[in-house]
Amino acid sequence: MEMPYQPLPIDQSDVRYLHGPDSTLQPGVPAGETIEFEWRDSEVYPGTLRKFWVHVPARYDPAEPASLMVFQDGWWYLDPAGEVRGAIVLDNLVHRGDIPATIGVFVDPGVLPSAENPKNRNNEYDAFDDQYVTFLLTEIIPQVAERVVIAQSPEQWGICGGSSGGNCALTAAWLRPDKFRRVIGYLSSFAQMPDGNPYPHLISCAPPKPLRIFMQGGHRDLHWNEPQWNWLAENLRVAAALAEAGYDFRLVLGDGGHSPNHGGVLLPDALRWLWRPNEE
Repeated sequence: MEMPYQPLPIDQSDVRYLHGPDSTLQPGVPAGETIEFEWRDSEVYPGTLRKFWVHVPARYDPAEPASLMVFQDGWWYLDPAGEVRGAIVLDNLVHRGDIPATIGVFVDPGVLPSAENPKNRNNEYDAFDDQYVTFLLTEIIPQVAERVVIAQSPEQWGICGGSSGGNCALTAAWLRPDKFRRVIGYLSSFAQMPDGNPYPHLISCAPPKPLRIFMQGGHRDLHWNEPQWNWLAENLRVAAALAEAGYDFRLVLGDGGHSPNHGGVLLPDALRWLWRPNEE
């Protein structure tokens, strides 16, 4: 494969990547259906309220169980005017046959209306435990399965997130590889996990898990040149551990700071790479 020449910007911080055609509405590609839900009855996170959206591509056929892709920070990843544009990307890729028919589930973090700090995002996303993946498996995905037919093979289940949602995605798959085996993590916030980043040690010591992992990192991510709380360094440590342990992973580095722009632009390629045949 030959890549076209691209001049490198001088300023690594002030960089913006342009979206490709797979991230924009295309003539002749039918739009899928997006259904909005509100969830107030969580047993895993009592008292939280949240919305989530289920996107069903037009080519979904109930006779053929569909793959599943869960996105953290739901609306940020669904917003057609945002950086990621998840539903548009799914429609384009499924229509062309680049990926199998895939149901997109976009889940907002919970809020606690009566709390002094109502945002429950970091509590849900940064913890290294099975609470969040249990929440998905017992509360959110069953509601999706009432409306669409989802494949049961973990090889057909993926999970995606950025920043704290990125380490959340890896944690969900790491602790439940019997359910999720394909992971996308953009600018993951391993640096702010409450007890430190566990993954370099875990990956090097634990028996390999059947995961396929796509990572995106930024040269000017938070605290990129500091000895502590360094988002870039922690992502590089995780990537190095995956490489040394022989995992099926890919790391894409870009310029710019802690922004969803580059990861959003990469989503079509990340999904194609995640769903490529196992023999490649």
